Amino acid sequence: MLLGLLVAPAGAAEPAAGERYESFTIQSKVLGETRRINVYAPPGYAAAGRDRHPVLYMPDGGLQEDFPHVAQTVDRAIADGAIAPMFVVGIENTERKRDMTGSTEVAEELALAPRLGGSAQFRAFIRDELMPQVRQRLRSDGHDGIVGESLAGLFVAETFLREPQLFDVYIAISPSLWWNRDALLTQAPQLLRGHARALPGRRLRLYSADEDNIAPQTQRLADLLRAQAPDGLLWSYQPRPDLTHGTIYRGVEVEAIRAAFAPSPRKRAAPMLRKHAAPPRK
Repeated sequence: MLLGLLVAPAGAAEPAAGERYESFTIQSKVLGETRRINVYAPPGYAAAGRDRHPVLYMPDGGLQEDFPHVAQTVDRAIADGAIAPMFVVGIENTERKRDMTGSTEVAEELALAPRLGGSAQFRAFIRDELMPQVRQRLRSDGHDGIVGESLAGLFVAETFLREPQLFDVYIAISPSLWWNRDALLTQAPQLLRGHARALPGRRLRLYSADEDNIAPQTQRLADLLRAQAPDGLLWSYQPRPDLTHGTIYRGVEVEAIRAAFAPSPRKRAAPMLRKHAAPPRK
């Protein structure tokens, strides 16, 4: 159980979302470094007893990065009754370009950072080190999602294609699918075929802004999904040419989170589909 979250005394007002942040560190053997993890817990969690909740993971999850506004968005959606209570787990960056990217042979990309191509190791860190810690510390119900934008959106899309069973919900906002001359898109048809049995029941939401090096690639992925996705994969693509790369995260996160974690019409208390449940009829 997570300790140290601020909780209002009986009869007092519920703490603001910012007062429900907590942090811990992990000595990662996979990455060979210490990683700081930030956590938002839903209202009343510490006093709730045995209630269990889903977890939304996010790269770019530092307190000076995207964690605060995503946590506030989740907090408001819970307060409005749009989604069930859930946790947000933010992974603070150390070497962002290393963690979010696969390998590349493009000279301009190789010059972006001293180390690149570490997405597989970062995914192993999440799977083998972070998730077990979160399940030990928090009353997680075993349902997990991930959200990311730009290079973090690339990581979300790559994880969906390479290891779809890792999360139930994927939100990729303006994913940098141009990386390594669209290499992930080139591999995507084979990856979708290879993981066809793992995809039903999962949710994927794609967004792109007015970006000539991102919107066309995201459209290509959507076209591929339209042609090849198995029945039961719940996915959508929403181009947002009215937004820019700098505004799209905050511009779509409210809709994205509320739609991705909307309760089932048949059981409003359930925040998302069970991993092996039959998909709802379209």
